[in-house]
Amino acid sequence: MIDIAENKRRFIEIYTAKITRPGSAKLLEWLEKNTDFFTAPASTRFHSAVPGGLCAHSLNVYDLLAERFSDSEDAESIAISSLLHDICKANFYKESTRNVKNEQTGSWEKVPYYTIDDQFPFGHGEKSVFLAERFMKLKTNEAIAIRWHMGGFDDNAKAGGYSVSNAFQKYPLAVKLHLCDLEATPPAAGLLFLAGGCKARIASFRRFLPRLPARRPLFHPSDARPAVF
Repeated sequence: MIDIAENKRRFIEIYTAKITRPGSAKLLEWLEKNTDFFTAPASTRFHSAVPGGLCAHSLNVYDLLAERFSDSEDAESIAISSLLHDICKANFYKESTRNVKNEQTGSWEKVPYYTIDDQFPFGHGEKSVFLAERFMKLKTNEAIAIRWHMGGFDDNAKAGGYSVSNAFQKYPLAVKLHLCDLEATPPAAGLLFLAGGCKARIASFRRFLPRLPARRPLFHPSDARPAVF
């Protein structure tokens, strides 16, 4: 199981050390006291669909972004964009049960699973931007990065919109966050991304990052950094 307490401690440690902008303390307080951010899953079944998965995934994205791009991006912007990119998923999932047949006994058993209970249907990346800016002002590149961190998987892009391409051309932090978000997903989810044509999409995004560090491949599902267990 994910070590929820340790991940929460580490998240708060990084957040308070790197993010000192006016209003940031209130945002952190809201996450702690008014949301399930530290105990929520990151999805219903695609990746990190376990208690604490959301915080663990956010830390994984931070680790990659900080490791790769600390020499080209502001430390506070790295922390803000990575740690807060998925706060839209706080208070978003709920536990339920469904009947599953036990193949060994032949009997039906109730098993828990996560379902979506969206109390504030404001989108995905744009919702994270809105929630963050209720407490502190984001820089333009931070807001753009968080808004478009889903890249081509965003509903707007899938519907044929060009805004994500424009965002990636104008704001390097946006494509960096998107790629680190992909790499931070567990291997199974990464393979799903590749099956959906993500490999070609990532290759096309590389042109936005001419000085990409060469320490290891930009995206390799088996290299996804694990959460703290």
